Amino acid sequence: MHQRDYISVRYFSRVTTSQTNSPQDHLDVRALISAIENFNRFYIRLPALQTLSFTTLSVLDTLNSRGPTRLTKLAKTEQISQPGLTQLVTRLEQDGLVERRPDPTDGRAVLVHITDAGRQVGASRLEDRIRRLVPLVAQLAPEDQRAITEALPALSRLAELGHRTRS
Repeated sequence: MHQRDYISVRYFSRVTTSQTNSPQDHLDVRALISAIENFNRFYIRLPALQTLSFTTLSVLDTLNSRGPTRLTKLAKTEQISQPGLTQLVTRLEQDGLVERRPDPTDGRAVLVHITDAGRQVGASRLEDRIRRLVPLVAQLAPEDQRAITEALPALSRLAELGHRTRS
C-alpha cells in the first residue's frame, strides 16, 4: 500500500499518529474502498421482488431521503443527463411513483416529489434485502458481526459527509 492511502483513525483506536505509528492506528482507504465496492457489487445484484433499474431505485431513494427536488439538481445528484432524467421522471410519474409540482419559491421551476407508492417500492425492497441478508450475516463469526456493528456509526457519518460535499 502507498503511505498516502492511510489516514489516522482516532475514532477506532483513540490513539493519534503522533503517539504511535503502528498500522492499527491507520485506516487503509484502498482496503475500505475495495470492501465497499465488493459488498456493493453483491448487494445491488441481490434478486429483487420488483425489477426496477438501479437508476430508478436511486432516484426514488434520493427523493425519499432528501425530499422534493428540482429536476436539474436531481440530474446532477444522479449523474445523468437532464433529458434522460426527464424521461425517467415521466415514466415514474405515469407509474404513480413520483409527481411533479410547481416550486413554491419559483413559479417557473418544478419539484419532483415521491408518492406513497414510490416510498412503498423502497420499503418493499429494503424488507426483501433484509430477508436475503440476515441468513448471510448469521454465517459470520460473532466477532465479525460485532466489528460490522461497531463500524456502522462511522460508516454512516462518512456517507453523510459524502452527501454534504456533493450538495
